[in-house]
Amino acid sequence: MTKCPSCGAPVDGNEGSCPECNSSLEGSTQSFAPVGPEDESGLNEVPRTESPVLVVHKGHETGQKFYVDRPRLTLGRDPRADVFLNDVTVSRNHAVVSMAGSEISIEDVGSLNGIYVNGVSVDKAILHDGDRVQIGTFQMVFLTGKDQ
Repeated sequence: MTKCPSCGAPVDGNEGSCPECNSSLEGSTQSFAPVGPEDESGLNEVPRTESPVLVVHKGHETGQKFYVDRPRLTLGRDPRADVFLNDVTVSRNHAVVSMAGSEISIEDVGSLNGIYVNGVSVDKAILHDGDRVQIGTFQMVFLTGKDQ
């Protein structure tokens, strides 16, 4: 379950509009300003895991874990995405996380706002343990799940 960006009511990711306020859960993507280093408090409090995972540490769904448990994960505002990021700053088809052997990468797939890894705008990047990933207003930490 996610929350309606307008009223905060819980909504199913497959719905086109909020059942409470009837706001559309689809629509144009809004631009945003990426976070800077001064907004990174709390990164050391992200819990460790045994599998590769993106953990939301700021923004909607704080604490939500998105496990990298298949070769390709789609991320976006489309309710059919593997990782549904319900916010107007996220494009419907925003990014893809891919696994190739032991390497995990993230790639922008033509989104309006792009993706940021460790505060730098990238088209594609290999992810390392502790990397900060920002998609729209979602700020996540990537954890490999391996002991460092």
